[in-house]
Amino acid sequence: MSNSFMKSARLLFTSESVTEGHPDKMCDQISDAVLDAIMAQDPHGRVACEAAVKTGFVMLLGEITTDCYVNLNQLVRGVVRDIGYNHSDTGFDAETCGVQVALSSQSADIALGVDKAMEAKAGEMKEAEIEKVGAGDQGMMFGFACNETDVLMPMPIHLAHKLTLRMAQVRRDGTLPWMRPDGKSQVTVEYSYGKPKWIDTVLISTQHDPGIAAEEIEAQVTEHVIMPVLPPQLLNGDLRIITNPTGAFVTGGPKGDAGLTGRKIIVDTYGGMGRHGGGAFSGKDCTKVDRSASYAARWVAKNVVAADMAERCEIQLAYAIGVARPLSINVETFGTGTIADEKISTIIADVFDLRPGAIIRDLDLRRPIYRQTASYGHFGRDDLDLPWERTDKVEALRAAAS
Repeated sequence: MSNSFMKSARLLFTSESVTEGHPDKMCDQISDAVLDAIMAQDPHGRVACEAAVKTGFVMLLGEITTDCYVNLNQLVRGVVRDIGYNHSDTGFDAETCGVQVALSSQSADIALGVDKAMEAKAGEMKEAEIEKVGAGDQGMMFGFACNETDVLMPMPIHLAHKLTLRMAQVRRDGTLPWMRPDGKSQVTVEYSYGKPKWIDTVLISTQHDPGIAAEEIEAQVTEHVIMPVLPPQLLNGDLRIITNPTGAFVTGGPKGDAGLTGRKIIVDTYGGMGRHGGGAFSGKDCTKVDRSASYAARWVAKNVVAADMAERCEIQLAYAIGVARPLSINVETFGTGTIADEKISTIIADVFDLRPGAIIRDLDLRRPIYRQTASYGHFGRDDLDLPWERTDKVEALRAAAS
């Protein structure tokens, strides 16, 4: 997003979400279920677990260092069963699918930097747990917030997630018994000078039982999924609704498409409205700054907007592997800041401790909270109590600004 977004009289922006039965999202959930199972027994375990799925097959691969035991075969089948793939008619069966495991321990070279940060080795910091943790990788991470919605998320991705969550609800409660686990939503919003004006288009693609007519799918999806979700004040009578544009979506899940952990990073974050550093979240423990620093950046950005310091805020953090302190903190408010972006950056550095160990402490990340984030977005979740969604630094930011 650029400053021209704020200056356009009419601009269309689109974001998508996918359901828990999408093959890539299956993999994210499996990876985070492994992480949660280890965190429940060994909060200091190191996990970098990815998954791949195709017809009748799940593979786990990556690096895990822990002393605890997890029955991975049983865990994988439980996740697949929970999603709804419990019969061959759906294209995938939790009871009969193969599970292959290809896991090793974390590289000793990486562990050297994570266990003891460069600053601690140089004697620049005390040997406190918080201070000695180094970043688990290099890279840049982004966080974003805006005042378009109550949860301070962009309207298109917020509505797209609400639609896929609704799809899961009506499938599970029997309202739409023909609906199967795989599906997608897409929402196009018309903006005027950076503000949502109307919802232009809603696209729903849903896996379904054979034999149900396309017209019936459109009518029921419109009645039970789309209209209960869309805010009436954003409808102007010209809403375009598209359902299953190919005409049929019977073959879905891993039978229709291979899945991999980490292929839905834009769905996981801001729907393309904010930038992304490129690192996926799922299957990674909190020493991996791809995950923990992205959560921290969202926490910072959300508090900046909640403190009325900006209407839109994007935070970039950069880290070096084995180094605790971020290499840089960049703030972009797209011309909406009430004070200079450089001043906000200075205030953030004073109010937030963005070293990995401090992030882990302040957001309480060494616990099994991750599988619940692996579908329907990691941010703006008003249905979950996620620590990086709290606006607990508002008063501190306002005090520092004044």
